[in-house]
Amino acid sequence: MTLLRYLRSVGLKPVAAGNLKGMIDRYRTPETQREFATKYNQDAAKVTSFADGTKLSMETCILANATGFKVGQRGMYGPKCAHVREMAKLLPLDQLLTDGLVDYALGAEPHTGAFVIVHEEHPRKQKELAYYKLGDGPCYVFYTPYHLPHIQIASTIARAALFGDPTVTPLGAPICEVITIAKRNLQVGDVLDGVGGFMAYGLIENAPISAKQNLLPMGVSEGCRLLRNIPKDEPITYADIELPQGRLCDQLRAQQDRHFDGETRVEERIKSNS
Repeated sequence: MTLLRYLRSVGLKPVAAGNLKGMIDRYRTPETQREFATKYNQDAAKVTSFADGTKLSMETCILANATGFKVGQRGMYGPKCAHVREMAKLLPLDQLLTDGLVDYALGAEPHTGAFVIVHEEHPRKQKELAYYKLGDGPCYVFYTPYHLPHIQIASTIARAALFGDPTVTPLGAPICEVITIAKRNLQVGDVLDGVGGFMAYGLIENAPISAKQNLLPMGVSEGCRLLRNIPKDEPITYADIELPQGRLCDQLRAQQDRHFDGETRVEERIKSNS
């Protein structure tokens, strides 16, 4: 978001943003990640959420809700490329220019960091961007070759506390959601184990589609009991589960729906699943 804001400040138009991802395997579990987690003194479930792509979807969902950018397809495109600058030609131009996209580059150098794609057709700007070795356009990739959350968090907090300037904040109603997908064949009576577990992974989806299909958000999936069998890689809906009783997160989802669209979808789901 800091990079995107800077590019806007110099008169360029961002049309996509995202980060770099080394690998994704949707079926990783705390068991497959246990050795890696132990080696780096990390929690196995947390590391699993990195490997299965759930964390990536949640990060890009936050980005989408702060920029207004959407996803081109469920789970994003995530094209493989040798270098992140190749992303300028790997995402659909019509979608970039219509809504903007959040996405990710898979396996690309410099292998860590964040990128923003801008679109520029002004001849003078194109000439200068080419002169500074950013390509021929009309899309250009800017990126940061590092990812230092433990260090950067201090300046993020200071920026908010001292200057009232949040690094990232939602524009309003959700643009995207992260939905729950079966990691394996699930059975009636199974209780979902949430983010970084054995049973499900999260994929980013455009919020109107999520609402229309009544899809279960990954962030509230833990503890939900299945009412029917769910095949591997199928999305889980509110109609497929029984919610735990009296959870604050479900009450907050209902409040969010009322605030943004005047409906009580989540409240009705809670009642129908009680």
